Amino acid sequence: MFDLTGKVALITGSTKGIGKSIAEEMAKAGAKVVISSRKAEACEQVTRELTGRGYEAVSLPCNIAHKEQLQQLVDATMKQWGKIDILVCNAAANPVYGPTAQAGDEVFDKIMGNNIKSNWWLCNMVIPQMAERGDGVVIIVSSIAALKGNTVIGLYGVSKAADTALVRNYACEWGPSNIRVNAILPGLIKTDFARALWENDTARKAREAMTPLRRLGEPEEIGGIAVFLASRAGNFITGQTIIADGGVTIA
Repeated sequence: MFDLTGKVALITGSTKGIGKSIAEEMAKAGAKVVISSRKAEACEQVTRELTGRGYEAVSLPCNIAHKEQLQQLVDATMKQWGKIDILVCNAAANPVYGPTAQAGDEVFDKIMGNNIKSNWWLCNMVIPQMAERGDGVVIIVSSIAALKGNTVIGLYGVSKAADTALVRNYACEWGPSNIRVNAILPGLIKTDFARALWENDTARKAREAMTPLRRLGEPEEIGGIAVFLASRAGNFITGQTIIADGGVTIA
């Protein structure tokens, strides 16, 4: 039920943290994975790690802020393996930490462009070839910031909430073609992206105290959810937001 043998998975932001974990777990499940992020050297390093362990992977650097680079990423994947079965939109940005009212137009545009528009572009580039085969999976990595108000990462939360709406809309539009579209909403995961939070003893202990599982999440725990959603085990799930936060949002 969790076998991805023969599947091709394109994963953005897959050189570290959650994205890398998703790539690793999908490779372990048998998928051919595309490693992509802005830095070519980082892509090559992760690709070498995976191929050195016997998995199939290719390095295709891309800056998600540029539409032409996204198209080149899709075209190169299609040239390499002839199809894209699984699209994981994981790359995102949060260049500001503070009140929403203090963010300028440039910051707003960067957050919305990287976290929403790039996913919209990529879905529109990839889904049609999935529909031709009558099978495909899209996973957008959102955040529990989409569900709660926040005084310091408000615009990031707005962008992630928009991602969940995008997921529901695409699930409705492409469901008749057997395309499943879902979002994963992680809580605080021990990644470089959130390092400032979990390396701060006071902040970490406060977060653990308010988390029913009394700990932070690990990247591989999100990778496992992605494999589930991409595999036959998740065949009847679409348009959903899968929350993985140790119970923070229910406490």
